Amino acid sequence: MKKIAFVLIFTLGFIGAAQTKTELQKHYEAFYKEMRLQGDVNGVINAMTHLNVLSPSTDRRDTLAYIYANDNQHLQALNTIGIEKKESDSDLAVHVKAISLKALNRPKRALEQFEVLYKRTPNAFLAYELADLKIQTGDNTGASTNIEYGVSNAKDDMKYAFYERQQPYEVSLKAAFLHLKGLMQYKRDKNNIDAALTLIDEALKLAPNFNLASLSKQALSSRKNPSAAEKKE
Repeated sequence: MKKIAFVLIFTLGFIGAAQTKTELQKHYEAFYKEMRLQGDVNGVINAMTHLNVLSPSTDRRDTLAYIYANDNQHLQALNTIGIEKKESDSDLAVHVKAISLKALNRPKRALEQFEVLYKRTPNAFLAYELADLKIQTGDNTGASTNIEYGVSNAKDDMKYAFYERQQPYEVSLKAAFLHLKGLMQYKRDKNNIDAALTLIDEALKLAPNFNLASLSKQALSSRKNPSAAEKKE
């Protein structure tokens, strides 16, 4: 009799716990929807974290990492999803790793992830990220290949955002590639600054607001025509 009573209590307790878990999950699903409607990022993260604890899934984890990354909380995104290169990762997971590692100034690690994305779906935007990261890591040959692909495949309506100024701005993606091509030209032949300046001028013709290209042009022009003080030194 005691054994039956124990089994009954245990079973009732298990059912009660299951009901509580189901109710909690429904609560946080509703909370998640409400926070999204209100545009409350912290609330969305809170809800998604609870949902992932209550009912863990790869999709939930990837989504949570994406929400962190989209809110510029890149360290939290990587703590959620890891930094390892995994062929089994979803496109969303690889994207989060790539942009977060780049934002945290880990170019070699970021390059690994962008390579995976590019292998899955080659496109001009990814080619730009690869070219930029390869220049940073010293792979000039690889960067040149990606730049040529980008110049050929960038469409007129494609834009790329830059953040070196206090106010972010967008320019033609093709202009961004021409700027990189100009920098690569200078790296290859520092005695032919005119060739590099021609490419950067092409970029500025497409995007007159391209501040980074303007700065590059000023720097190259100063090397071509050093001031009297510099000549004296």
